[in-house]
Amino acid sequence: MVRTASTMLPLGVSAPDFNLTDVVSQKPISLATFAGKPALLVMFISVHCPFVKHVQTQLAQIGKDYAKQGLAVVAIGSNDIEKYPDDAPEHLQALAHSEGFNFPVCADLDQAVAKAYTAACTPDFFLFDGERHLAYRGQLDDSRPSNGKPVTGQDLRQAIELLLAGKEVDPNQRPSIGCNIKWIPGNEPEYFTGVRAED
Repeated sequence: MVRTASTMLPLGVSAPDFNLTDVVSQKPISLATFAGKPALLVMFISVHCPFVKHVQTQLAQIGKDYAKQGLAVVAIGSNDIEKYPDDAPEHLQALAHSEGFNFPVCADLDQAVAKAYTAACTPDFFLFDGERHLAYRGQLDDSRPSNGKPVTGQDLRQAIELLLAGKEVDPNQRPSIGCNIKWIPGNEPEYFTGVRAED
């Protein structure tokens, strides 16, 4: 495991489109799936990563808390499933069931979507407005598996609430920290350095 930080994709960029399959419903998922929704949260997750395990119940709660306000959410697993079989689609499906996710969970088997979003770690969060321009990319909150701080989702929740209220999200954002995405050998993107991130 390499402790890795978000790439901090420039704010305002448009959400890259994708075509994946929900591992639970087996339905196709793309940006068009969420047409008309006032905000879209794209998050990159992992079944085995301790950073994701630490927050996965909060991720489920965020999906439930803002559903009535129109927040769309999609979770994507992009790890190399040959070397990390715990992240295979059937295990993503089991995670979705166990945590009660009310949003699609997709497997990005060729890692093209992770690259398009410059996703670097798990968890990694990208929050887009109604026109699908990036408004927030950063940490869930200050909690980490070993620092004893409670998992509240404060940073991400604040961004979601501001966006849903039609207000500007503070551009001063702290990167998410987590396990590096497990790239298929030879498929590592240029932005993956393998350098340990400082929290």
